[in-house]
Parts: sequence; C-alpha cells; structure tokens
Amino acid sequence: MKSKLLFLILAAASAIVVPISARGQVAPERPPKDLTKPEYKYDAYVGYAYTSLNQVNQSRSGLGGIDVSATRGLGDHFGIKGDYSHYLWNVTATNPGRPTVDMFLGGVVIRGNLFERWSGYAEGLIGGVHTGGVSIEPSVSFAGGGGVGLDYNRNARWSLRAYGDDIASAFTLVPFQPGFSAHTRWNARAGIGLVYHF
Repeated sequence: MKSKLLFLILAAASAIVVPISARGQVAPERPPKDLTKPEYKYDAYVGYAYTSLNQVNQSRSGLGGIDVSATRGLGDHFGIKGDYSHYLWNVTATNPGRPTVDMFLGGVVIRGNLFERWSGYAEGLIGGVHTGGVSIEPSVSFAGGGGVGLDYNRNARWSLRAYGDDIASAFTLVPFQPGFSAHTRWNARAGIGLVYHF
C-alpha cells in the first residue's frame, strides 16, 4: 500500500514538472528524397583544346588539339578525373620543327552548383607530358598543375564546358642544353567542349 501511494505521488509530481507541450511533441517527418531526378556518377568530356609551347625555344605559336577526360563522382562535391590531350596544330604561326604535345594527367575534382544551370569546378592534376617532333630531353616529363572550369547544364545528360589550367613540366633542348633540365616551364591550357553524364 505504501509503495502504491509513493508511486502515485511520484507520478503526479512528474506530471506537474514536465510541461504539457513537451509531452505532446512529435519529431517532424523529413521530406521524402526526390527520386525523380537521375543521379549520374560519371561524366565524359571531349572538346577542342589549346596549350602554350614554352618548352620549345623560339616557338611562335601555341598548339591546338583534342582533349578527352572522364570523371567519377564521389558524392555531391568530389570526384576523380583522368585526362588525355593531344596537340598538333599550330594556332597562329609556324613553330620550328613539327612539335606535338601529349598530356596524360589524373587527379581530384571539387565541384559545386553556382546558380540555376551553371556549375563550376576546381581540379588538381599530376601525370606526364610528352613533347615530340623536336630534339628535346627527356622524352616524357613529370607534370602537374591545377585549374578551374565552368559547365552550362543543358539537361540532366548534356553540358557545355569551358576550362583553363596551368600545367608545369621540365624539358631542355638538345644540343643547346644537354642533359635533363631542372627548370620548370608552365604551359597555359584551355578548352571548350561537350560533357555527357551517365
């Protein structure tokens, strides 16, 4: 009997202490995730590209070519990218020899939506650069750099991309400077093309 009386007193005291509003609270339901929008994890890019040619002495023009890349998204804002580009066309004048440049690069991408259909990204890339058609050492140089890009998203599958970056490498001409060069050349690079999301 005493235990029942003690239980009733404690129950009444807790009912007075705990506000009625707190007892009636229910956690609001989270809105359901919108499953109508497709979520693509990959994108493939192809387009026209330009690079300067600072590793070739007396070069009078940059080179135009083709750039292709693929990116694997790792969530909403990060990704891993592989990039290959081949440059062979003189843009404004004739360069000495017949220089060509191949870049094979990979790295990380950080992206975000800017407004409406526009999104942007920044990237850091490392890999190698091969310069052919001229007497140059080494045949392939370690390379790396970074850049930014801007996408105009036409729809869920297609985007138009413009980008620019700066890629460093180390070459020396032969026989003017025999041996391997520790001097870094920075080549500005830019491109425009189409992106397919899948």
